[in-house]
Amino acid sequence: MKKLPLCIVLLFISLQTLNAQAKYENFQSQKMGEERQLKILLPRNYEANSDKAYPLFVVLDGDYLFEAVSGNVDFLSYWEEMPEAIVVGINQYGKRYDDCMYSAQNGLPIESGANFFEFVGGELLTYLERNYRIGNFKVIVGQSDTANFINYFLLKPDPIFQGYIAMSPELAPQMIDYLPQRLGSVEKNTFYCLADTALDTKSIKDMVSALDSDIKAKENEKVQYNFNSFESPSHYALPAQALPKALEFMFKVFQPISKQEYQDKILKLEGSPVTYLKEKYQAIKDYYGIDKPILVNDFKAIAAAIEKNELFEAYEELGKMANKAYPDTLMGLYYIGRFYEETGEPKKAMRTFESAYALDEIGGITKDMAMDRADAIKADFGY
Repeated sequence: MKKLPLCIVLLFISLQTLNAQAKYENFQSQKMGEERQLKILLPRNYEANSDKAYPLFVVLDGDYLFEAVSGNVDFLSYWEEMPEAIVVGINQYGKRYDDCMYSAQNGLPIESGANFFEFVGGELLTYLERNYRIGNFKVIVGQSDTANFINYFLLKPDPIFQGYIAMSPELAPQMIDYLPQRLGSVEKNTFYCLADTALDTKSIKDMVSALDSDIKAKENEKVQYNFNSFESPSHYALPAQALPKALEFMFKVFQPISKQEYQDKILKLEGSPVTYLKEKYQAIKDYYGIDKPILVNDFKAIAAAIEKNELFEAYEELGKMANKAYPDTLMGLYYIGRFYEETGEPKKAMRTFESAYALDEIGGITKDMAMDRADAIKADFGY
């Protein structure tokens, strides 16, 4: 029997995982006077009685976009490229036109569109926050008409969403003016990801091009903006390529320090690489509301930069941070020992390395490494 390509096998396994975890709920909306089906994917390790909160993705066009978003979120969070998140899709099959209705005069939601807006921003979010552990970081996703609709939430004085993924938006004419102006003045950290494809209609491509130019002309340090224009996918296949790009951009700072980040940024720093590490994790908290423990990989990257650039005094602060993050391991003492060793205090270095021997090994830092350094100091100084 012919073997399936690995990517197909992984996709099949991923889909089976989603089927096991996705749940369906019917929600009776007072604003719309009707019932809507919700598709909900909870994180793999979700526990109802835990205090842990998760980012939320609200997916419009949930009847077809939910699986694309939830599949990418599940995959990327599994590999720690983004935090685990709750994904909620709203089924709009047969209701899309009414849900996205806006005024020809000002381009803002009216009638059934206004009701849908109130349903999403009021009823639905209140229900989700009451029944699930929703964190502070919320993202809304749409394509075509719904990609225009998600912008209405950004136009509010205090937006309830901090992230927006707009794919091939069929924009209301006035949105070309509204959105750049709003992104130029928003005062909270905001991610805005825009995408189109060469196979979109001319009207979509023209509007997106104009919008992209106007957004780029605005300078606002609170806004992280990303635009991707793809060549090959059709309008309907665009999410398969646009979503991974958007999520990668949106959660760039959350990801472990990569080889490229190490080479292009950390090794070229004028200041301490430890400061870079602290600022990276503070940004994770500021953007996503998550107190993420510092990864062992990231400690090792900073230690490598200290060695490479001979910034040995930085080892002391790094060691204190490692002791706090991993108190039962020898990592912190090993770094502090290197600090003493390189700053002219060999006896303190020797004793620190010896003390580390009683603790657990971690991330390739072993007891033998600590004792070898202690023994070398003894040999050199005759202790």
